Amino acid sequence: MQAGQATVMHVRCPHRLSEETYRQVLELLADLSPVVQALPPAAALVELRGALRYHGTDAVHLGEILRVRSISRLGVDLRIGIAPTITVAATASGQISGLGGVLCVTPEEVADWLGPLPVQDLHGIGPRQAAVLCDYGIDCVGLLAALSPATVQRLLGKRAGRLAADRARGVDPRPVVPRALPASAAVRTSFPRHTLDGAVVRAALLDLVAQLGLLLRRRDQAARALTLTLKFAGGAGWEKTRRLTEPSAHDEDLRTVAYQLMDAAGLQRARLVGIALRGEDLMDAGQAPQQISLDRARESRLVAEQAMDRIRDKYGPGAVGSAATAPFRNAS
Repeated sequence: MQAGQATVMHVRCPHRLSEETYRQVLELLADLSPVVQALPPAAALVELRGALRYHGTDAVHLGEILRVRSISRLGVDLRIGIAPTITVAATASGQISGLGGVLCVTPEEVADWLGPLPVQDLHGIGPRQAAVLCDYGIDCVGLLAALSPATVQRLLGKRAGRLAADRARGVDPRPVVPRALPASAAVRTSFPRHTLDGAVVRAALLDLVAQLGLLLRRRDQAARALTLTLKFAGGAGWEKTRRLTEPSAHDEDLRTVAYQLMDAAGLQRARLVGIALRGEDLMDAGQAPQQISLDRARESRLVAEQAMDRIRDKYGPGAVGSAATAPFRNAS
């Protein structure tokens, strides 16, 4: 990093942001810089060093551009911290009050800016660590920075103390590492009471298939494998993964594998309390191989699936029944 520059941007999205909107925020970040590190579910890091030269502007201006684009395109305001290191940038974004804003801390300002902050506001300091420090009268970052690293290590432990001492001084050598969202997606449900009813369990599984398929299609991803997790009364569990014949996000394909997994569990009188279904080894749907199909019935079901997705997008997920459940509603 060049002296006199703050090139690390930490972005905080509003809480409870949908995953689809979060992905759209990440796309806006990628328009600014190719070095974006997703921090799901609602934050991200951006390295601006090359972006400053490319856009011919300063970091604060890029932050304001990002806010305007996010508000105008997504209706989402962002809290954006910019600093020389990840710790200071994340601390800065956490100090922004209200719905959004941009706060930049230059290298020359780091010590004076961090000093007066409550120690619990320093990014990376957990509530328990903050409580220990406050018990010893170390209630602001400046006091923590004034202690020797050895003293902090005696209070917080060797590794945690070393990190806390460094970060209180604004020292954080970690780079921003490009990273997309995790290559998996999960949906889950729990039963209000222990259930032995095969029909109830099967209906819950089919509902999870529909939820997972819709999530994958909205993310333009396809799953190469599915993992089914069953939770039993008493705390026991069962989990198994099975690969799909080919990557897919279609309810029909996910349902087939989900049923194979449920059959493999060999349930008889097991008392279930919860089910989770996870799409694994995800890939971009546009890169998934497409087999030429001569099955007109399947093609019709896929067209119907697209129509139902549009209806759900407009009126909500409960607007139509699940395409996945239809073939099994009359099953014995």
